[in-house]
Amino acid sequence: MEARIRRSRRIRSFLLKLLVRLSGASVCIVLAAIIGYIFANGVSGITAEFLTTQSSYVHDTIGILPNILNTLYIVLVAMVIVIPFGTCAAVYLNEYAPDKRIVRIISFAVETLTGIPSVIFGLVGMLFFIQIMGLQAGILAGGLTLVVMVLPTIISNTLESLKTVPDAYREGALALGSGKWHMIRTVVLPNAIDGIATGCILAIGRIVGESAALLYTAGFGLILNSFMTALSSSSATLTVALYVYATERGELSVAFSLATILLILTLLLNIAATLCARKLGTKED
Repeated sequence: MEARIRRSRRIRSFLLKLLVRLSGASVCIVLAAIIGYIFANGVSGITAEFLTTQSSYVHDTIGILPNILNTLYIVLVAMVIVIPFGTCAAVYLNEYAPDKRIVRIISFAVETLTGIPSVIFGLVGMLFFIQIMGLQAGILAGGLTLVVMVLPTIISNTLESLKTVPDAYREGALALGSGKWHMIRTVVLPNAIDGIATGCILAIGRIVGESAALLYTAGFGLILNSFMTALSSSSATLTVALYVYATERGELSVAFSLATILLILTLLLNIAATLCARKLGTKED
């Protein structure tokens, strides 16, 4: 009887491991196929002129330098605002908020916001930042809209990371005479840096890949602008330009090249964010 039970358990364990491995392999294969298809159709269209010029109707050329710069501009604007706001909000909720019931309500609201479609954020951003506040469609209005959109991601990841820091660390620092803010700054945050970095990486990925919200707030401009001019001028990011070339102009080869650049840029930004987080963690150690 016992031998039969052990055999049954071994068979179920084997089937479970096989199912997990097949699921993992299927996801990897699908992901590799999508990336490979995009690269296979997009790499051939990437040239030095394509990367370093702007589109010209006169010369009938297509360049995406303005779109690359606009993408970097909007990532910079959004992350500079959202990281301190999101981190401070999570620190307050985890370390200072006295009523845990309110914290649970706020946490539930934050998790709910992460599931709202981005086009809703775009409409709200257009209504509030452009029509009510009077901002021009551009990088600033688009960046502020993206701040609202990715703020829940930063808060939820930072909050979960702060919860993983053992209370013994806090008690030990306070027992040595440290103030609460000094304890949070020197003990809690350095030990939560990995979770904060994960939230930043997810936020960067969502910002770089966002298009629906930016159609209403950042505009379709394909002209090369300086950073200050782009803040209040219609400026299309890579995803918006991809939408324009794929749907408005029917240039699918250009769209595949844009998608390839978008994947490479996202990878580089994620690597940069990871290295920054690792350097901060090492410095705090």
